[in-house]
Amino acid sequence: MTQTTASTCCYCGVGCGVLIEHDQQRILGVSGDPQHPANLGRLCSKGASLHQSSDPAARLLHPQLRLGKGLARSRIDWDSALDHAAEVIGRSIAEHGPDSVAFYVSGQLLTEDYYVFNKLARALVGTHNIDSNSRLCMSSAVVGYKRSLGADAPPCSYEDIEQSDCVLIAGSNMANAHPVLFGRLREAKSSRPEMRVIVIDPRRSETCELADLHLALQPGTDVALFHGILHILLWEGWIDREFIEQHTEGFDALKALVRDYTPTMVSELCGIHQDDLQQAARLIGSAPRLLSLWCMGLNQSTAGSAKNNALINLHLATGQIGKPGSGPFSLTGQPNAMGGRETGTLANLLPGHRDAGNLQHLHEVADYWGIPALPERPGLSAIELFEAVRNGRIKALWIACSNPAQSLPDQQLVQQALAICPFVVVQEAFATSETCQFADLLLPAASWGEKDGMVTNSERRISHVRAAIAPPGEARPDWRIAGDLAQRLEKQLRPGQRSLFAFDNPAQIYDEYKGLTAGRDLDCSGISHALIDRLGPQQWPFPAGAEAGKPRLYTDAQFPSADGRARFVAEHYQPPREKREARYPLLLNTGRLRDQWHGMTRTGTVARLFGSVDRAQLHLNPADMTSRRLREGQLMRVSSRRGNLVLPLHGDPAVASGQAFLPMHWGDRFLKGLGINVLTQPAFDPLSKQPELKQSAIRLDPVDLPWSCFLLVEGDVQQRFSALRPLFDSLDYAAFALSGNERPALVVRAAHASAADSDWLEQIDRLLGVDQGPVLAYDDPRRAIGKRVRIEQQRIQAIRLSGETLAADWLLAAWQSGEADSELRRWFLAPFSSPPGGARTEPDRTLCSCMDVRQSAIHAGLQRGLDLPGLQRELRCGNGCGSCLAEIRQLVDRHQQAAQAATQEAP
Repeated sequence: MTQTTASTCCYCGVGCGVLIEHDQQRILGVSGDPQHPANLGRLCSKGASLHQSSDPAARLLHPQLRLGKGLARSRIDWDSALDHAAEVIGRSIAEHGPDSVAFYVSGQLLTEDYYVFNKLARALVGTHNIDSNSRLCMSSAVVGYKRSLGADAPPCSYEDIEQSDCVLIAGSNMANAHPVLFGRLREAKSSRPEMRVIVIDPRRSETCELADLHLALQPGTDVALFHGILHILLWEGWIDREFIEQHTEGFDALKALVRDYTPTMVSELCGIHQDDLQQAARLIGSAPRLLSLWCMGLNQSTAGSAKNNALINLHLATGQIGKPGSGPFSLTGQPNAMGGRETGTLANLLPGHRDAGNLQHLHEVADYWGIPALPERPGLSAIELFEAVRNGRIKALWIACSNPAQSLPDQQLVQQALAICPFVVVQEAFATSETCQFADLLLPAASWGEKDGMVTNSERRISHVRAAIAPPGEARPDWRIAGDLAQRLEKQLRPGQRSLFAFDNPAQIYDEYKGLTAGRDLDCSGISHALIDRLGPQQWPFPAGAEAGKPRLYTDAQFPSADGRARFVAEHYQPPREKREARYPLLLNTGRLRDQWHGMTRTGTVARLFGSVDRAQLHLNPADMTSRRLREGQLMRVSSRRGNLVLPLHGDPAVASGQAFLPMHWGDRFLKGLGINVLTQPAFDPLSKQPELKQSAIRLDPVDLPWSCFLLVEGDVQQRFSALRPLFDSLDYAAFALSGNERPALVVRAAHASAADSDWLEQIDRLLGVDQGPVLAYDDPRRAIGKRVRIEQQRIQAIRLSGETLAADWLLAAWQSGEADSELRRWFLAPFSSPPGGARTEPDRTLCSCMDVRQSAIHAGLQRGLDLPGLQRELRCGNGCGSCLAEIRQLVDRHQQAAQAATQEAP
């Protein structure tokens, strides 16, 4: 019998409520929860396919241990695994001190998981060396809020999106990164056309669909832009002098600083027209209610803190904070990065929005935990931590629910560090994570739908994540793994004393944690699992005795600073660390795809999510391609000062000349060569320690790889992936993807400087199952061309093309159609590899992932005379999260323009 369990999505920081359909053994489906205030029933393509991400073949099911570098891991039981970990960590503490041990955790952990890890590191091991991958996405926002407003507290709510008059989106491609929120903005602007939207982004991203004004500034010049806008606001008198005088400090210093940021200087520096700068200032200065939304474009920078503060300066100068529809609102990247900030799971933080460098805060937490003291030396942030691993200072590294072998910049350094670290523990749900290969001890963790606890979304709303089914195999919840290790370490480090980790369930952990928030800006002392189950998700602060949380902060213009005032921060513009120069003439930007998330550890198991983009491509302005005599799809060696990758080119007019763009998701699992972050730089903001992942100087060099290969095989996708992937390490280029929906398949595209030998091809054929049975085969040894296709019951099961692959997309479409017609059979036995005349030679992309609508269906609808509303009615495209609407609208416009041109040319 099927049941429904209300829970929360495990992807971005929107924190959407989901309803999990299950039979207590398997998750069968998922839908949006119409009662959850974050999403009101909406889901994006990723959230709507969560039930498909539970592929058991991708999961880690049992503890595994290896007793030496280079040796294979063997399955062991939990007691032996944790006993071994405790023994090694205890020995490291005894021989090298507490700071020889470090923990690197994740913005995807639950609040209770964070709390136990924090207590384990700081109270028991005695180190502040615990950091989170949230360092890569939100630490600059933390610094920005604290410096300007006094506390790390986003003051707004999602409902402010509907109530604002002017929405400023800076460094965020909301349409892809936060589709549900973008949908709310789209609907708000549709119902209130007078609302104005300003988008600040070097690239004309999908979010620009809604923009009344797009400021395509030069990468990294945001501080200068915000100072330039404030210069105009001052000149025109569009500031709130009463608010400034009564509720802020530091305005005179900022006023003196921005005097130099004239429209002429700023327009030249930022690469925008003065008229656009003036228009932006006019929209901001005249708006009754101003809301700003930002994400990685501001945060991932060596000046990320300054960018955050320069933007918040605009709100303080105009008094646009603490009222409906107004305020500075950072968008969180991970589902519980906010919970990590609240529990202190960054090396410089402590639970309850305290600072690890503050003696009073250290004493408060130590007293609460009942221990003599906490270490006074601050811990290492992510980049510093992995450098310490590489130079031997860190002897034991515990990684939980994170994939640093994909996500951190300068991957050559990171993977060197992981390879030489004496003891690496990886606590992970998915065995396919790139980091798993470095684990000396591999521990299976519970995942979404299998664990229970709290998360906090971008608007400070706390939701209950509920388990629907039991974890598979021997997987355990993260808090229990950390707690079980801690109890073993206590026998060495605190013998005979009361356990600090006598937790039986997550509710008990939360009840202990919330005491550290009482009386603080984030007071959660009135919240419990039972209260959330009774009242639904609630926003903090929610002190004991409260009946509801606060939808917005600072409504009384009182700020959590020593004097109750907000602070203007006056800092000059500093350029990005790397600049274009003769050897590296392009500036690389990274960002998100609509249908993938982070390192694809989870989304990479869902075939349908590859339908829109199935390989990493370097996006380049078409004019730059023309001037360099480059062509679409051409393979290039893309090099930075740290490493290089071979990638195909994609002409993209959304990218400005002199710049390039890469989606950040592709790691070494799906793209040979250590992934996108082999190119990015580890330089970081001096205050937030957040790396500058957004700006890296690169160069392009053509590569001659005349021999190519295309593979497709359906069934047992994860197992075939594991078997095939190592065989491509010897080739110059290889890209891996999944395809299909009901019949998932593995798809491989590869190229090399010379033809593969016969032994390699025979291994491939065996793994594909095209070495025997009902297989059509053609070989041309002189040209090193070979073709194999396995057809059973009139359906293609597997394909291997080698030596020449012009027909790859045609064959992929034939496989998707489900029928192997006579034309295909004749083609396979013919002495050429191009597809039949008139056949489609480009991939049939999925434009609407929510409704699985392909580009060919859109074109067919347009040919039948359908307009956008007609396509939505008939095909249902765009009726899910709506992120595809911008691209579909472009196709509609191009079709209509072509039809009008044809009409005008007709006699």
